[in-house]
Amino acid sequence: MALRRALSAAGRRCAQRLCSVAPGDTIFAVSSGHGRCGVAVIRSSGPGSGGALRSLTGSPELPPPRVMALRRIRDPHTAELLDHGLVVWFPGPHSFTGEDCAELHVHGGPAVVSGVLRALGRLSGLRPAEPGEFTRRAFHRGKLDLTAAEGLRDLIHAETEAQRQQALRQMEGELGRLYQQWGETLTQALAHIEAYIDFSEDDNVEEEVLSQVDAAVRALERQIAAHLQDGRRGEMLRSGVRAVIAGPPNVGKSSLLNLLCQRPAAIVSPVAGTTRDVVEVSLNVSGYPVVLSDTAGLRDATDPIEQEGVSRARERLQHADLVLAVLDATTVPTDPAELGAALGSLVPPATPCILVLNKADLLGGHTGALCDSCTRGPPLPPTTLLSCKTGEGTERLLQLLGEQLAQLCGDPLAGSPSLTQSRHSTQLGGCMAALALYRQQQDVGMAAEQLRLARRHLGRITGHVGAEDILDVIFRDFCIGAPAAPWWCRTAHPWPSAPAGSAPAPAWPYPAPLRPCCCSAPAPSSAASPCSAAPAAAPSRLRGVEGWGALRWTPTPHPHPPPRGAAQPRGTPCVGSLRVTGDPRA
Repeated sequence: MALRRALSAAGRRCAQRLCSVAPGDTIFAVSSGHGRCGVAVIRSSGPGSGGALRSLTGSPELPPPRVMALRRIRDPHTAELLDHGLVVWFPGPHSFTGEDCAELHVHGGPAVVSGVLRALGRLSGLRPAEPGEFTRRAFHRGKLDLTAAEGLRDLIHAETEAQRQQALRQMEGELGRLYQQWGETLTQALAHIEAYIDFSEDDNVEEEVLSQVDAAVRALERQIAAHLQDGRRGEMLRSGVRAVIAGPPNVGKSSLLNLLCQRPAAIVSPVAGTTRDVVEVSLNVSGYPVVLSDTAGLRDATDPIEQEGVSRARERLQHADLVLAVLDATTVPTDPAELGAALGSLVPPATPCILVLNKADLLGGHTGALCDSCTRGPPLPPTTLLSCKTGEGTERLLQLLGEQLAQLCGDPLAGSPSLTQSRHSTQLGGCMAALALYRQQQDVGMAAEQLRLARRHLGRITGHVGAEDILDVIFRDFCIGAPAAPWWCRTAHPWPSAPAGSAPAPAWPYPAPLRPCCCSAPAPSSAASPCSAAPAAAPSRLRGVEGWGALRWTPTPHPHPPPRGAAQPRGTPCVGSLRVTGDPRA
């Protein structure tokens, strides 16, 4: 019964997936963004897309698939001409969503777009799409997994070159294929353990299968651990590197922010303590996204408002990916030890930092002495002289900033794909925890449960969580059969050709991994019962994904037996009924 429930649950999940994308309503929306533009793209998806395209173009024939055609676009209710535009027809499943799709490329004026949308909305069976519904339908149709959908979203919102490269790589499925490969490893390991639990007593599964599973799990743990220890490169590249400008009051922090963003984003005043709150801007530096924050000057303030500003500045520093530590070049300590202490009071330990010595224009001819003090003593982070007033030293600062960003984010095109979402890290952490518990289990059944949990965590990343895959691997990798006659085989034998002049052989109604054969059965004594050597209705015990059940095979006469007296060909499939019965242990 448990196996029946497992198979039924798998069938229900499959049916739910099919029902969620079953032919029904047709959706439409502007796919090119809103606002005035030269060309706007209006897309529809669903079974009514072809009819909608015919109605708006007034043509009984659809254009050739995936070929642009110039058409007059009219309101089918009023026959009013709305625009001249290009139309494209994408018959399913060869479309973005896997359904029938149509696109209207019209002029991007608001009146034209709203007129076409009104005309589509008046057609029966069409409705405006919900946010993200086109991508959701593509996911349900198997056109892309969740990681590819996230990559598509990131590509739409990409603002820098590095963001575009990473998003495009993820959208093409590299990250999803990596997680899918790990999921297949866990599926195979779990299937082998299940087979060992249920069939080791029948000598169909060897003892060494457990050591093979252990080795595969250890190798997978190492791969996932290395993947998690990427220093948040993918997440920083996707969301932006959090860079914080920090320093004492009145050293030019706000001037530096304005210099880098090339606009007066922060108020600049000679009065110390002008900046009380965090001022944040987004920048593109050397192709990397940066979220730059200007903070209040760090000192022991007495004013309650300034105290709150200093508290927020210190909190922002604790979460910074990179710190621009700004000091006044005219008052900075020349002793290397004092300079290191001043820097240590600003920057949290182990946080990457760039030391900016501002107001270099006031040094006159003493820049050499300051540079010498920076090279003596304990090593300092990358350091540069800068004058926010004259702009001198800006190129050197941008060079150092680009180098630091490259170290933090890495090359998005090199190596294996990086983590881009916090939910990926969460699920991979759960997978690692389950694998750690697997190694601690003494009971094989409990160890299998931990592998099942680890596999579920991986499946949640891509959106592919299924139990039927384990059954496929069990039958694919092992010859599972009754003790009296091993007539189950992993080989998917073809049906024999029907004799000339007779009806064609029927198709096998069950999945290929469940197809029985007579590979190891003795030659039958009667052509009417090719499997008479195997005991009729002999139970073959099988543990399902969620419990126990039994399969009973009852052979029946073959629809196309060989001529009387001829030997049954080796590998000829049997014909009969396959029935799931209750728990054989009961």
